Amino acid sequence: MNIREVILSFMKEKAYKPMDITELAKIFGIGKKEMKAFKNTLKSMEKDGQIVKTRTEHYGLPDKMGLLPGKLQCHARGYGFVITDEEGPDIFVSSSNMNGAMNGDRVMVKVTREKIANKKCEGEIIRILERANANVIGTYEDSRNFGFVIPHDKRIAQDIFIPKGEKNGAQKDDIVIVEITQWPEPRRNPEGRILEILGKKGEKGIDILSIIKKYGLPEEFPPKVENYTDAIEMEIPQEEYKRRKDLRDVRMVTIDGEDAKDLDDAVSIKKLENGNYYLGVHIADVSHYVKENCPLDKEALKRATSVYLIDRVIPMLPKKLSNGICSLNPKEDRLTLSCLMEINKEGKVVKYEIVESIIRTDERMTYTDVTKILRDNDQELIQKYDYLIEDFKAMEELCNILYNKRLKRGAIDFDFEECKIILNPQGKPIDIKPYERAIANRMIEEFMLVCNETVAEHMFWANTPFVYRVHEDPDEEKLAHFSEFAHNLGVAIRWANEIHPKILQGVIEQVKGKDEEVVINTLLLRSLKQARYSPECIGHFGLAAKYYCHFTSPIRRYPDLIIHRIIKEFINGRLDQKKFASLEKAVDYASIQSSERERVADEAEREVDDLKKAEYMSERIGEEYSGIISSVTNFGMFVELPNTVEGLVHISTLDDDYYIYDEKHLCLIGEKTKNTYRLGNKVKVKVESVDLDAYEVNFTLLKEEKPAEEPIESKEDDIPSYEYKIISLEDFESEE
Repeated sequence: MNIREVILSFMKEKAYKPMDITELAKIFGIGKKEMKAFKNTLKSMEKDGQIVKTRTEHYGLPDKMGLLPGKLQCHARGYGFVITDEEGPDIFVSSSNMNGAMNGDRVMVKVTREKIANKKCEGEIIRILERANANVIGTYEDSRNFGFVIPHDKRIAQDIFIPKGEKNGAQKDDIVIVEITQWPEPRRNPEGRILEILGKKGEKGIDILSIIKKYGLPEEFPPKVENYTDAIEMEIPQEEYKRRKDLRDVRMVTIDGEDAKDLDDAVSIKKLENGNYYLGVHIADVSHYVKENCPLDKEALKRATSVYLIDRVIPMLPKKLSNGICSLNPKEDRLTLSCLMEINKEGKVVKYEIVESIIRTDERMTYTDVTKILRDNDQELIQKYDYLIEDFKAMEELCNILYNKRLKRGAIDFDFEECKIILNPQGKPIDIKPYERAIANRMIEEFMLVCNETVAEHMFWANTPFVYRVHEDPDEEKLAHFSEFAHNLGVAIRWANEIHPKILQGVIEQVKGKDEEVVINTLLLRSLKQARYSPECIGHFGLAAKYYCHFTSPIRRYPDLIIHRIIKEFINGRLDQKKFASLEKAVDYASIQSSERERVADEAEREVDDLKKAEYMSERIGEEYSGIISSVTNFGMFVELPNTVEGLVHISTLDDDYYIYDEKHLCLIGEKTKNTYRLGNKVKVKVESVDLDAYEVNFTLLKEEKPAEEPIESKEDDIPSYEYKIISLEDFESEE
């Protein structure tokens, strides 16, 4: 036990009553020399929310005092929710009970009302453990004697007051970074000073730059990292040729998007005499160049992931590596880790080996060209790549085998429409195109999935420290809400004792091609937990996989990089007791850091997409579109267009009746006309306005469009009339 565990164990005893630091020091025999370290430990435990210090400076456990630690997520309207560290419902906090807390802060919340029936659990912020917003990005507004900054993050509901002497030259409509010098208090806004002026509102590139700054994404590599990178030898040492498996004579290709520059995976295939497939997945050996604890490694861990923002990439590694020596460019020798698998006609990996290798790819293929060869029978491309055609056909065969095997075991396969936003040289969006998930994309997906599973299972049974990609079982309460909604659309779900992804995949199959497909898939996805990284192998619910990891993208993901190191240590017999202990700590931290940075990257990427979608629609005011209702709230309904742009039809614009929100059926019902607008309805809308600051698109419903739904009487025992298909686990047992 470490000191933290000892303190917590002591405080959990029934006889324990809150003590001050002097009493605790006496109990644990802390002398004068150790007192400073002991104080720091208590302070750190308090910051982490493990213990609480009362106003009388006595220490105790939060739960014994009716308190819970967690992270605050605010809404633009001022209220928020505390997502607690422990399993349990989120706690609603009204704007009057924030007590100076801001979005993202780690807080201690006191529960003021437990969850009862349909009423949410409510609470009050008692203490702020750690601030999340030392600096804020916003637009500066000027006055004669003072100024204020309107935060771009709408979840920060208060403007930041800027005293006259803290303007730092800022002028009206400047995009600025402001440092908060005084935190908000009840009935008092936060106060700050201008640190940096990014540029004028509307200038080219300022919009995306402000998002980069908002999320604290690094723009440049530190000089120490650049110097280290410059010193890396770009030639492969002769000893690596001697000790690695030489696969340069094996025919293999990379298959990526047209604009990809960091090519970190190559594939090879051969059909064996016994009818099996010999699949090779060859991944850039980034760990050969990024040594443990070197400046480059520390910076990569800090970033943890590359971030893709439409027209630019914020890479995890410098371009000299990501686009250079680590990229599997055609007809160049490259160091790799290869997973070589023999896979039978049922999709089972019957043999495999994981080896350090050296390769030389034959071609740099694109998804588009491979799809044209396989799907469109493009004669020009077939002639150009004639020596690869049989390989591509074998890849397609194996892809379908692996895909069907995954579906059979119950893997959930969402087929959401993705889009690609096209910008002109000035950074303005000129088109939003659907991103096709064609056969070539699916081939690479399946090959990477089977490789990741094979590596994860191998290292699990090796019993070494490792970073797994995990996806926990969904929350039963959220699934119950989803089940109720699916029931209202005619899909009844019969749960077994244990929630199995196969049942949910059955739901997806039931609605495939129907009007409600997108809605059901979206609500199902929202019901599931987010995948994360973990040193514990607890399985991946969505993939219905017992073992899973990320092995295939070490150029852009840190977990892949660290597990490459571990694999190489293991296969070379270098995992002694000392190394084992250090790796345990390393994978624990890497899992937490990578999960957190992945969330930040996702949010930044989503916000840039929303920004450019709003900008695109701002040039189309008055235009009409067909779409489907993707979400219904008490203030209106969101409509998604075929180009994935989503806009709000506010309830106030529905002027033909007074509409009531039916939460149970997720629809709006006209009080007199009984017109019903529900999830999945097809509607026609007109672009009414766009708020570029909030990235919000507003639609109005075209009057001639009538909803297709019959009126719904909102009664507890009422179920709309549908033909039901009951889905249960037994429906799939015969397939095993």
